[in-house]
Amino acid sequence: MDPLPEIIERIRLAAQERTPVRIRGGGSKDFYGQPPQGELLDTRVLSGISSYEPSELVVTVRAGTLLAELEAVLAQSGQCLPFEPPHFAGHATVGGMVAAGLSGPARASVGSVRDYVLGLTMINGRGEQLTFGGQVMKNVAGYDVSRLMAGAMGSLGLITEVSLKVLPVAPAEATLKFQMTQAQALQQLNEWAGRPLPLNASCWVEDGGGTLYLRLRGAVAAVDAACKTLGGERQDNAAVAADWAACRDQTLPWFNERGERDLWRLSVAQSAPVLDLPEPPLVEWHGGERWVRVAPGEGERLREVAANAGGHATLFRAARAGDEAQRIAPLTPPVARIHRELKREFDPAGIFNPGRLYADF
Repeated sequence: MDPLPEIIERIRLAAQERTPVRIRGGGSKDFYGQPPQGELLDTRVLSGISSYEPSELVVTVRAGTLLAELEAVLAQSGQCLPFEPPHFAGHATVGGMVAAGLSGPARASVGSVRDYVLGLTMINGRGEQLTFGGQVMKNVAGYDVSRLMAGAMGSLGLITEVSLKVLPVAPAEATLKFQMTQAQALQQLNEWAGRPLPLNASCWVEDGGGTLYLRLRGAVAAVDAACKTLGGERQDNAAVAADWAACRDQTLPWFNERGERDLWRLSVAQSAPVLDLPEPPLVEWHGGERWVRVAPGEGERLREVAANAGGHATLFRAARAGDEAQRIAPLTPPVARIHRELKREFDPAGIFNPGRLYADF
């Protein structure tokens, strides 16, 4: 029995009564953003792959489908989601992947979740089923509404189905290890970024002097040539694959040693220098993403540092449950106005995930 009619009716009733609804899949990102509120609407009843055409590099999947299940099906055809969405607790769903808009280590090289959304079907705050985009890139014309849902944290509506562009797994991969300070790593990453190298992911961590891990992906000849040019210590692919997955899911020792400190994400220009932070950060995305662990209450300082570097800071994981500090980076007034207008258009009664992004959303 199709659960969609019952869900639509429930949303219509919630809108009439102005009852908040908390959209949730596997709950792997409950920690992200402001604490969830409202009556639970579990999306996992909307599961299954609707269509998959490996030759067309397109898959259409229902929102409650487990991300691991989708990736396993793609792997059977030698394909993947190249932006490496995090799994965190292991129960991540496709709808949650799009709603959170989070990408893994390869983000700077291959793009974000938003870049791979071709189209989707959603239920708005009036209980109307809407379809945007399509299953091929040429169908994306005018306002690309489907991609608005990426990173909206369910505040605009319930995603029921999404069409994604997928790509073949790269023919070759190699991870190189270098001993260098943060300043040396940032300088080297910027230099390499200006050269025709198959850079895919990077991770620098302070471990008694500093270590940079650089992942290359692409044609066999290109990867082999880059390894010879760059030097470093080549790692065993099978052994290091688990480390990259741990980096993606924040289970590396650096993350596990956070203790009673908040975890902040600073998004800055890749060319930004070493920042004045309480501790050396873990650096990803060729310098553009910097993770830092600080005591609760240090947020304003971090936001000021990030703003001075032309970026912004987000409280990604709070040490204290129920911490009411604004976690997602604040919007400028013009952008906030656009967000509020979009919210009124898609969810006029304000029932979907209230306050998950911002207090007035």
